[in-house]
Amino acid sequence: MRNVTVKTGTTEEYFARVRDTAKRIDRGEVPKQEFTLTFEDPADMFAVMTPARLELFRAAKSDPSSLTALALRLHRDRSTVKRDVDILVAAGLLNIEEVPLPGHGRQKCVRAVADRIQLQAVVA
Repeated sequence: MRNVTVKTGTTEEYFARVRDTAKRIDRGEVPKQEFTLTFEDPADMFAVMTPARLELFRAAKSDPSSLTALALRLHRDRSTVKRDVDILVAAGLLNIEEVPLPGHGRQKCVRAVADRIQLQAVVA
């Protein structure tokens, strides 16, 4: 697993980080394993990283399971959990895998892709 940083920043900061990484690769350095999700507006970051979605991330990290099992554990409607899972998958924070069930069939399992999420917001 990896650590994820979710933060606010400008487009210029993003491209500066990418250029720095490219220069390190050109020098033959192995880039460190990191994943940063950057939002220009803190309101957008908080729209994605809601308390309910953070709780969902924690639940998927502690015990990866099906959408139905997560919804039951969190005492939330399955369709709401599915919507939140889709948003966190699109953000790169959760992953959905098909796993075999003992004896029959397959099941979709929701897993966290990070050990932790670090939130950083700068409001100017």
